[in-house]
Amino acid sequence: MNTKYKRVLLKISGEALAGKNKNGIDFDTALSIGRAIKKCSDAGVQIGIVIGGGNFWRGRSSGKMDRTRADHMGMMATVINSLGMCDVLEQLGIEVRVQTAIAMHQIAEPYICSRAVRHLEKGRIVIFGCGTGSPFFSTDTAAALRAAEIGAEVILKATNTDGVYDSDPKTNPSAKMYDEVSFEEVLSKDLKVMDSTAASMCRDNHIPILVFNINKPDNIYETMCGARIGTIVK
Repeated sequence: MNTKYKRVLLKISGEALAGKNKNGIDFDTALSIGRAIKKCSDAGVQIGIVIGGGNFWRGRSSGKMDRTRADHMGMMATVINSLGMCDVLEQLGIEVRVQTAIAMHQIAEPYICSRAVRHLEKGRIVIFGCGTGSPFFSTDTAAALRAAEIGAEVILKATNTDGVYDSDPKTNPSAKMYDEVSFEEVLSKDLKVMDSTAASMCRDNHIPILVFNINKPDNIYETMCGARIGTIVK
Protein backbone atom coordinates (compact mmCIF):
# COMPACT_ATOMS: atom_id res chain seq x y z
CA MET A 1 0.00 0.00 0.00
CA ASN A 2 1.35 3.42 -0.97
CA THR A 3 1.61 5.99 1.81
CA LYS A 4 -0.11 9.34 1.48
CA TYR A 5 2.59 11.34 3.23
CA LYS A 6 6.33 11.60 2.77
CA ARG A 7 7.19 13.40 6.03
CA VAL A 8 5.06 13.52 9.17
CA LEU A 9 5.22 14.64 12.78
CA LEU A 10 3.77 12.03 15.13
CA LYS A 11 2.59 13.41 18.47
CA ILE A 12 2.15 10.73 21.13
CA SER A 13 0.74 11.44 24.57
CA GLY A 14 2.83 10.27 27.50
CA GLU A 15 -0.20 8.44 28.86
CA ALA A 16 -0.28 6.29 25.70
CA LEU A 17 3.07 4.74 26.71
CA ALA A 18 1.78 3.91 30.18
CA GLY A 19 -0.78 1.40 28.93
CA LYS A 20 -2.97 -0.09 31.63
CA ASN A 21 -0.45 0.91 34.30
CA LYS A 22 -1.60 4.54 33.95
CA ASN A 23 1.90 5.80 34.77
CA GLY A 24 5.49 5.15 33.74
CA ILE A 25 6.29 3.20 30.57
CA ASP A 26 4.73 -0.16 29.82
CA PHE A 27 7.21 -1.95 27.55
CA ASP A 28 4.65 -4.13 25.78
CA THR A 29 2.53 -1.08 24.98
CA ALA A 30 5.55 0.87 23.76
CA LEU A 31 6.62 -2.12 21.66
CA SER A 32 3.23 -2.37 19.93
CA ILE A 33 3.42 1.35 19.09
CA GLY A 34 7.00 0.90 17.94
CA ARG A 35 6.05 -1.91 15.55
CA ALA A 36 3.43 0.32 13.92
CA ILE A 37 5.99 3.12 13.57
CA LYS A 38 8.51 0.70 12.05
CA LYS A 39 5.92 -0.36 9.47
CA CYS A 40 5.60 3.28 8.39
CA SER A 41 9.36 3.82 8.36
CA ASP A 42 9.87 0.68 6.28
CA ALA A 43 7.35 2.09 3.79
CA GLY A 44 9.58 5.12 3.32
CA VAL A 45 7.78 7.70 5.49
CA GLN A 46 10.09 10.20 7.20
CA ILE A 47 8.98 10.43 10.82
CA GLY A 48 9.60 12.98 13.54
CA ILE A 49 8.13 12.25 16.96
CA VAL A 50 7.16 14.41 19.94
CA ILE A 51 6.08 12.60 23.11
CA GLY A 52 4.34 14.20 26.07
CA GLY A 53 5.38 13.60 29.67
CA GLY A 54 2.04 13.18 31.43
CA ASN A 55 2.72 9.59 32.41
CA PHE A 56 5.45 10.90 34.73
CA TRP A 57 4.63 14.51 35.53
CA ARG A 58 1.93 17.09 34.92
CA GLY A 59 3.34 20.40 36.01
CA ARG A 60 0.16 22.36 35.34
CA SER A 61 -1.75 20.10 37.70
CA SER A 62 0.64 20.62 40.62
CA GLY A 63 -0.79 24.04 41.45
CA LYS A 64 1.62 24.60 44.31
CA MET A 65 4.89 24.92 42.43
CA ASP A 66 6.49 27.71 40.51
CA ARG A 67 5.19 27.27 36.97
CA THR A 68 8.58 27.64 35.33
CA ARG A 69 10.15 24.97 37.54
CA ALA A 70 7.16 22.66 37.12
CA ASP A 71 7.39 23.00 33.33
CA HIS A 72 11.11 22.25 33.40
CA MET A 73 10.33 19.06 35.32
CA GLY A 74 7.80 18.21 32.61
CA MET A 75 10.49 18.68 29.98
CA MET A 76 12.65 16.12 31.80
CA ALA A 77 9.71 13.72 31.74
CA THR A 78 9.54 14.01 27.95
CA VAL A 79 13.21 13.05 27.76
CA ILE A 80 12.56 9.86 29.74
CA ASN A 81 9.81 8.95 27.27
CA SER A 82 11.96 9.91 24.28
CA LEU A 83 14.82 7.68 25.42
CA GLY A 84 12.39 4.86 26.19
CA MET A 85 10.81 5.01 22.73
CA CYS A 86 14.27 5.31 21.16
CA ASP A 87 15.30 2.08 22.86
CA VAL A 88 12.16 0.29 21.67
CA LEU A 89 12.65 1.41 18.07
CA GLU A 90 16.32 0.50 18.08
CA GLN A 91 15.44 -2.98 19.33
CA LEU A 92 13.20 -3.24 16.27
CA GLY A 93 16.16 -2.42 14.03
CA ILE A 94 15.41 1.24 13.28
CA GLU A 95 18.00 4.01 13.32
CA VAL A 96 16.88 6.72 15.73
CA ARG A 97 18.21 10.04 16.95
CA VAL A 98 16.97 11.87 20.03
CA GLN A 99 17.32 15.65 19.93
CA THR A 100 16.53 17.85 22.91
CA ALA A 101 15.67 21.54 23.07
CA ILE A 102 17.71 21.78 26.29
CA ALA A 103 21.31 20.67 25.85
CA MET A 104 22.22 17.37 27.52
CA HIS A 105 25.12 16.21 25.39
CA GLN A 106 25.79 13.02 27.30
CA ILE A 107 22.47 11.44 26.33
CA ALA A 108 21.10 13.23 23.25
CA GLU A 109 21.91 15.58 20.40
CA PRO A 110 21.02 19.25 20.79
CA TYR A 111 18.09 20.21 18.58
CA ILE A 112 19.36 21.59 15.27
CA CYS A 113 16.74 21.78 12.56
CA SER A 114 19.04 21.19 9.59
CA ARG A 115 20.58 18.17 11.30
CA ALA A 116 17.13 16.78 12.10
CA VAL A 117 16.08 17.12 8.45
CA ARG A 118 19.29 15.40 7.34
CA HIS A 119 18.56 12.48 9.68
CA LEU A 120 15.05 12.21 8.24
CA GLU A 121 16.39 12.24 4.69
CA LYS A 122 18.69 9.35 5.63
CA GLY A 123 15.71 7.33 6.85
CA ARG A 124 16.31 7.82 10.55
CA ILE A 125 13.49 8.57 12.96
CA VAL A 126 14.04 11.72 15.02
CA ILE A 127 12.49 12.07 18.47
CA PHE A 128 12.27 15.62 19.79
CA GLY A 129 12.52 15.97 23.59
CA CYS A 130 12.12 18.83 26.06
CA GLY A 131 9.19 20.44 24.26
CA THR A 132 10.12 23.86 22.93
CA GLY A 133 12.76 24.28 25.63
CA SER A 134 10.77 27.11 27.20
CA PRO A 135 8.19 27.05 29.99
CA PHE A 136 4.54 27.96 29.40
CA PHE A 137 4.46 26.01 26.12
CA SER A 138 2.92 22.56 25.85
CA THR A 139 4.28 19.56 23.97
CA ASP A 140 1.39 20.11 21.53
CA THR A 141 2.92 23.49 20.74
CA ALA A 142 6.31 21.80 20.44
CA ALA A 143 4.80 19.36 17.94
CA ALA A 144 3.35 22.24 15.90
CA LEU A 145 6.67 24.10 15.99
CA ARG A 146 8.79 21.11 15.00
CA ALA A 147 6.31 20.15 12.26
CA ALA A 148 6.62 23.63 10.76
CA GLU A 149 10.42 23.64 11.06
CA ILE A 150 11.01 20.23 9.44
CA GLY A 151 8.38 20.76 6.76
CA ALA A 152 6.02 17.99 7.88
CA GLU A 153 2.92 17.57 5.73
CA VAL A 154 0.68 16.65 8.66
CA ILE A 155 0.66 16.20 12.42
CA LEU A 156 -0.63 12.78 13.46
CA LYS A 157 -1.93 13.27 16.98
CA ALA A 158 -2.24 9.88 18.68
CA THR A 159 -4.59 10.05 21.66
CA ASN A 160 -6.75 7.84 23.85
CA THR A 161 -9.95 8.90 22.08
CA ASP A 162 -11.22 8.10 18.58
CA GLY A 163 -11.12 11.69 17.36
CA VAL A 164 -12.41 15.19 18.11
CA TYR A 165 -15.79 15.44 19.84
CA ASP A 166 -18.12 18.38 20.40
CA SER A 167 -17.99 17.59 24.15
CA ASP A 168 -16.20 15.18 26.44
CA PRO A 169 -17.29 11.64 25.49
CA LYS A 170 -16.26 10.40 28.94
CA THR A 171 -18.93 12.52 30.61
CA ASN A 172 -21.42 12.90 27.76
CA PRO A 173 -22.53 9.63 26.10
CA SER A 174 -24.25 11.70 23.40
CA ALA A 175 -21.07 13.50 22.37
CA LYS A 176 -20.69 13.77 18.59
CA MET A 177 -17.40 13.00 16.86
CA TYR A 178 -16.37 15.14 13.91
CA ASP A 179 -15.03 13.58 10.71
CA GLU A 180 -13.61 16.95 9.72
CA VAL A 181 -13.42 20.27 11.54
CA SER A 182 -11.80 23.62 10.82
CA PHE A 183 -9.19 25.35 12.94
CA GLU A 184 -11.64 28.23 13.36
CA GLU A 185 -14.17 25.89 14.96
CA VAL A 186 -11.52 24.30 17.14
CA LEU A 187 -10.51 27.70 18.47
CA SER A 188 -13.96 29.28 18.76
CA LYS A 189 -15.56 26.19 20.38
CA ASP A 190 -12.50 25.30 22.47
CA LEU A 191 -12.64 21.70 21.27
CA LYS A 192 -9.47 20.62 23.13
CA VAL A 193 -7.70 19.19 20.09
CA MET A 194 -4.58 21.10 21.06
CA ASP A 195 -4.06 24.22 23.10
CA SER A 196 -4.84 27.45 21.30
CA THR A 197 -1.18 28.33 20.68
CA ALA A 198 -0.55 25.01 18.92
CA ALA A 199 -3.79 25.17 16.93
CA SER A 200 -3.08 28.74 15.81
CA MET A 201 0.45 27.80 14.73
CA CYS A 202 -0.86 24.88 12.67
CA ARG A 203 -3.54 27.06 11.10
CA ASP A 204 -1.09 29.83 10.22
CA ASN A 205 1.37 27.34 8.68
CA HIS A 206 -1.31 25.29 6.89
CA ILE A 207 -0.44 22.07 8.71
CA PRO A 208 -3.44 19.74 9.10
CA ILE A 209 -3.86 17.67 12.25
CA LEU A 210 -5.18 14.13 12.14
CA VAL A 211 -6.48 13.01 15.54
CA PHE A 212 -6.93 9.27 16.09
CA ASN A 213 -6.94 6.53 18.73
CA ILE A 214 -3.54 5.03 19.49
CA ASN A 215 -5.03 2.19 21.51
CA LYS A 216 -5.18 0.51 18.09
CA PRO A 217 -1.53 1.07 17.09
CA ASP A 218 -2.10 -0.01 13.47
CA ASN A 219 -4.08 3.22 13.13
CA ILE A 220 -0.69 4.93 12.80
CA TYR A 221 0.08 3.08 9.58
CA GLU A 222 -3.49 3.30 8.28
CA THR A 223 -3.56 7.09 8.70
CA MET A 224 -0.25 7.45 6.87
CA CYS A 225 -1.77 5.49 3.99
CA GLY A 226 -4.67 7.96 3.82
CA ALA A 227 -7.38 5.97 5.58
CA ARG A 228 -10.15 8.15 7.03
CA ILE A 229 -9.67 7.31 10.67
CA GLY A 230 -10.42 9.77 13.44
CA THR A 231 -10.84 13.49 12.78
CA ILE A 232 -8.98 15.75 10.37
CA VAL A 233 -8.49 19.38 11.42
CA LYS A 234 -7.62 21.72 8.56
